[in-house]
Amino acid sequence: MKAASIKDLSGDELREAVEEFGMPAYRAGQVYHWLYAGAVGSFDDMSDLPADLRASLGERYAVDTLEKVRERLSGDGTLKYLLKLADGNTIETVLIPVAGRKTVCLSSQVGCRFGCPFCASGMGGFTRNLGQGELLDQVVAVKREGIAVTHIVFMGIGEPLDNLENVIRAVTVLNDPKGFGIGARRITISTCGLVDGIGRLLKSGVRAELSVSLHAPVDELRDRLVPVNRRYPVKKLLGACRKYYAVTKRVVTFEYALLDGINDSPALARKLASLLDGFDCKVNLIKVGEVPIEGFRPSRREAAHRFRSILRENGVKVTLRRQRGADIEAACGQLRLRTL
Repeated sequence: MKAASIKDLSGDELREAVEEFGMPAYRAGQVYHWLYAGAVGSFDDMSDLPADLRASLGERYAVDTLEKVRERLSGDGTLKYLLKLADGNTIETVLIPVAGRKTVCLSSQVGCRFGCPFCASGMGGFTRNLGQGELLDQVVAVKREGIAVTHIVFMGIGEPLDNLENVIRAVTVLNDPKGFGIGARRITISTCGLVDGIGRLLKSGVRAELSVSLHAPVDELRDRLVPVNRRYPVKKLLGACRKYYAVTKRVVTFEYALLDGINDSPALARKLASLLDGFDCKVNLIKVGEVPIEGFRPSRREAAHRFRSILRENGVKVTLRRQRGADIEAACGQLRLRTL
C-alpha cells in the first residue's frame, strides 16, 4: 500500500504526528521547513532531525507524490510538465515566466466533470480530486528546478472550486511565510462559474484573487460553451462576483476565450460591456491556440482586436493576452490528452 503524503497534513496535524513519535513539537516546524522552504525529496535530507524521527516518518509517510514523466520547453520560456501521481494518473503543471514573475499554473483534479466543449481538460472524463499534498508537490517540483516561484494560479486541469477544501488547505501553506511565503494577492483561484463555490470561498476567509471563465455574456451561448451555466446563469454568477469584490476588495478577472465566429462578434462585445457596466473588474481576452476539437478555432486577429476596442471604448479594463506555450501544447489538458 502506498504511504500517505506528509504534505497532506496541516501544520497542526504535522505537530500531532511528530508528538506521537515522542518528539517535541518544535521538530514539526523543522519538518515543515524542509518540506516547503527546503523542497527536499527525502526524510534523509532533513539533516537536523534525529535519525529515529526520520526513520519513523519514512515508515508512515511519503515525501513526494509526483514523478516527472515529460517536460517541454517553449520558445517563449514557458515550461510544461506532465506529472504522474502515485496511482498512475497524470496531470499537468506549467511554469510561465513573464516580466520578472515566475507563475506556476496548478492542476486541481485528474480530469474535469464540467465538460466545456472547447477545453481539452475534461475530454478524458473526471477521475478524482487532487489531495493537498498533490497540489503542493506541483510547486515543489518546479522549485526543485532552482526556480523562485512568485505567483500561483489554480488554472490547470480541473475545477478548483469543485475541490475547494484541498485547495484552501494548499493555499494556507502557499501563503504561510514559513511555507512558501507567497502573498494572497499573488494567488489566483479560477472557476468556470460555481456560484456556491464562490460563496464557500468567501466564507473560508481565504482572500485569493478570483478568476472566472466567462466566455459568453448571454445565457443561450454560455449554456453551450460552459454547461454549468444551466445551473448558475450569467446574472446569478455576476451577482456572486460582485459580492466577492464587495467583501474582499479583490478585483475579479473574467477570462474570455475568443472563438472564431462563435463568441467574438461586435454585438457580443457590446453585450459584455453592458453586463460589466459599473463593476470594477477586468477582462482577459484569450486568443486560444489551435483547439484540438472539431468546430472550434481561435478568432482571427482583426476580430480579436475589434472585440478589445469595443470593450475599451465602453470603459472596461481589458487585456488581449499574448498566447504563450502554443508550440508545447501549454493549454490545459492538451499534453495529457495527447499522452493518453
